[in-house]
Amino acid sequence: MQAAVYHGPGDIRVEERQTPEIEAATDAVVRVTHTAVCGSDLWFYRGESDREEGSPVGHEPMGIVEEVGEDVRSVEPGDRVFAPFVVSCGCCEFCRKGLHTSCTNGDSWSGANGGAQGEYVRAPQADGTLVRVPDRHADEEDTLEALLPLTDVMGTGHHAAVSAGVGAGDTCVVVGDGAVGLCGVLAARRLGASRIVAVGHHEDRMEVAEEFGATETVTERGQDAIDRVTELTYGGSPHVLECVGAASAMETAIEACRPGGTIGYVGVPLGVDEEGLNLSDMFGQNIALRGGVAPVRAYAEELMGDVLQGTLDPSPVFTKTVDLDGVPEGYQAMDEREAIKVLVEV
Repeated sequence: MQAAVYHGPGDIRVEERQTPEIEAATDAVVRVTHTAVCGSDLWFYRGESDREEGSPVGHEPMGIVEEVGEDVRSVEPGDRVFAPFVVSCGCCEFCRKGLHTSCTNGDSWSGANGGAQGEYVRAPQADGTLVRVPDRHADEEDTLEALLPLTDVMGTGHHAAVSAGVGAGDTCVVVGDGAVGLCGVLAARRLGASRIVAVGHHEDRMEVAEEFGATETVTERGQDAIDRVTELTYGGSPHVLECVGAASAMETAIEACRPGGTIGYVGVPLGVDEEGLNLSDMFGQNIALRGGVAPVRAYAEELMGDVLQGTLDPSPVFTKTVDLDGVPEGYQAMDEREAIKVLVEV
């Protein structure tokens, strides 16, 4: 099969790989039809995080089940499915608590599983991992593109909003204008927030934020952004979504949070450890910090229900579409901020 492979910073190649096969009774093999390039993929693409050279990439698969192991019960060949970015069994103590990212039987899509930016993936723990799309929607292209963000960015944005405690009538601030931040805006609107202040640096992305429900946008940087947010929220918001991961974004989130408020953080941390996180302000203002890597499998059915009934559509985060051979171009476009998120049609 053909699959995208990492060969070093800035070097993604589509090349021949061994097609994954059933290895355990709980496995399924999925023929990938749709996948995506994620903002977190840019960390290794830019050389800012470690990754083994020669490893397949991608973690947002959607496709058709080709084969299942003898113990798989929830899906069968021919089913349309999508899968979160982390493999999970669905039955261990953490999965039962909705914390699928801490699954004791967890796995990733890399290595022998094939990588999700390729023609096939092996899905370990298929019953716990794969989400079946109802047959009546299995070939609706618009619906499939709206469902694909549930593999990662929509579920992650939702986790930020849930972790921040956003509810009906609330005011919240969303820090970050990438796909996760924009989906955080959409999630906050879905949860009933009446005011949503989106903070980012790119006018085109702020237009998407407004489409998704942002009532105000802030494009200033640094202290100017903090001053503008606190002015709009009369001293800070009780609910702040941090959707970037950079130390500067976390500092903005802390400054934008009202005393006694909560920050829901889902941005993959980069540079926070080196620069340090100032806990003094959080301590003094009784600011709570909740979140982490999003257990998107826990939210999949709930969010899918809204997509299928037409009340949730995160697909506008896809601003560029490529085929499998175009994956390297997709990475470059996201790296150069020419695309918010890249859809890959395999």
